[in-house]
Amino acid sequence: MGTRPSRLACIDALKAVSSQLIVLHHLAFYGPMSDAAQSLAPGLISWLADYARIAVQVFLVVSGFLAARSLAPGGFLTAANPLGTIWRRYQKLVVPFAAAILVAIAGAALARAWMTHDSIPAAPHLTQFVAHLLLLHNILDVDALSAGVWYIAIDLQLFALLVIVLWVARAAPGRRLPWGMALVGALAVASLFWFNRDASWDIWAIYFFGAYGMGTLAYWVSNPERSPMALILLASVGVAALVVDFRLRIAVALATALLLAISRRGDWLERWPGGRLAGLSAYFGKISYSVFLVHFPVCLVVNAAVSHLAPGQPVLNALGMGAAWVASNLAGAVFHRYVESVDVLQVLREAIWPTREKSVTSEA
Repeated sequence: MGTRPSRLACIDALKAVSSQLIVLHHLAFYGPMSDAAQSLAPGLISWLADYARIAVQVFLVVSGFLAARSLAPGGFLTAANPLGTIWRRYQKLVVPFAAAILVAIAGAALARAWMTHDSIPAAPHLTQFVAHLLLLHNILDVDALSAGVWYIAIDLQLFALLVIVLWVARAAPGRRLPWGMALVGALAVASLFWFNRDASWDIWAIYFFGAYGMGTLAYWVSNPERSPMALILLASVGVAALVVDFRLRIAVALATALLLAISRRGDWLERWPGGRLAGLSAYFGKISYSVFLVHFPVCLVVNAAVSHLAPGQPVLNALGMGAAWVASNLAGAVFHRYVESVDVLQVLREAIWPTREKSVTSEA
């Protein structure tokens, strides 16, 4: 019997492509380089500025799918300590996020020395920094220190909401009944048909739970032992939400959820894409969170340098956009190797405890 692949190839590919689209979106949307290069490829730059941001919906669906896989593969919460589970998720998100915020502060300071532009965040104050560390920057309405940081806070909210819902369902009578699936489905429907249609909710998890919930439900309905009618029902609800109010973000989320469900039922979630493309997508999927975290300050610095050295020159600014894209991926790879992949809290504990043990030994 062959060994099971350690990574999910289809999910790696989705994360790899989506992270690159988000980098390109921010390059097209922020900074003077895209303004100068606009005349060379107006259609492409406009599309990236207007539509590439929708790729974040892929991350929402994938996050929901993977959360169901780890928390409740059978539809029932397996975590013994829900609050501890949420706390570990917070640590996993916020440790590299805190390091990325420091990089963003330094990048913005460097960019301000070379150019004046409204895309550059102002110098931070302590309250603003603490609000980011607590992932409350959206709720407290403080200025973001980097682009896309709203997503980190929403990811934690969504994960916590899912854990709490599954925990409540576990306490419901009739433990053999899929109360967790029913509650998640009800929240997803409420989001798709009501909350997601009102932008005033966009700082709260319920606004995004339609996409996240479709990812969660996609994992459950993709169980090969489950009737395909469950998958058809999921698709029907998504289509109905689009008929009521067509939103491109929901269409992308639905397509992603169905792709994941069908790939798992068809037993190619772990095997497609294959060949050399699998290795490439696996690597870029692995570093996608790091690329997401650090790309904006890198793009800011390159924008500042190019606008200072070659202001208004279309070809050089287009080349600058390409250089910023490459540099963002290189920075993401370095950040993943030395920050995201390192258990910083464990390193700190090991740095402290040996010192104490040594002092105790010397005293003895």
